[in-house]
Amino acid sequence: MALYPYTLQPVALNLTEAEFHQAQYELFASASPSFGLSSLKTKEWIIMAVVVVLAIAGLIFVTGYSTIIFWVMLVSVVVYLLVRTLGFKWYVKREFEKQVADQEMPDEMRQMKLGVQKHGLVMAMPVNQPDMMKNSQMRGMQMRASNTQQAVIPWTAIKSWDETDDYIFMMFEMKGQQGSQIVPKRLQAQKFPIDTVRQHLQEVIPVKGLNPENLQPPA
Repeated sequence: MALYPYTLQPVALNLTEAEFHQAQYELFASASPSFGLSSLKTKEWIIMAVVVVLAIAGLIFVTGYSTIIFWVMLVSVVVYLLVRTLGFKWYVKREFEKQVADQEMPDEMRQMKLGVQKHGLVMAMPVNQPDMMKNSQMRGMQMRASNTQQAVIPWTAIKSWDETDDYIFMMFEMKGQQGSQIVPKRLQAQKFPIDTVRQHLQEVIPVKGLNPENLQPPA
């Protein structure tokens, strides 16, 4: 079996409120239909090509006020492309902002540190944060006392995961308690082994995609 790097000490997450919302938006956008030019279907390209050819031919062979219809055809193609790409992107972002308008980043994520070990993902927090242990994501975990409190999410506890260009997302369940974790890929600059995390996630869940319905309801 190939060897993968692990962390000697947990690395500070340092997740900001802006990153928290950006991560949610990237995940939301990745789950939405694509809004780039590559998302246009062959049928759409064919129809637009026919309209453009007819419009150009009309402008060449027709004179006078009759050319207005051909200009309208060209403008319609441009408007359709703008609506189909930039317009849809704006719509997706607006819908996202409506959904997360009242959501705030959990306090424990501000001081959390993450580590990667063969047996699971290590979550470490200062001992002077008792309220963090009351969070629903932390109940049911075995916390190890020291200058920090540590919990380990076994890789086998991961129920689903996904990733975007900037983040890895995972959902887990331990002792009937459900939780989720965001891992910014920028941590790789601090020698946090993102590739190792991905490798272990692929071993337990080969197919990416967050599936909250796979989590069992709390007892």
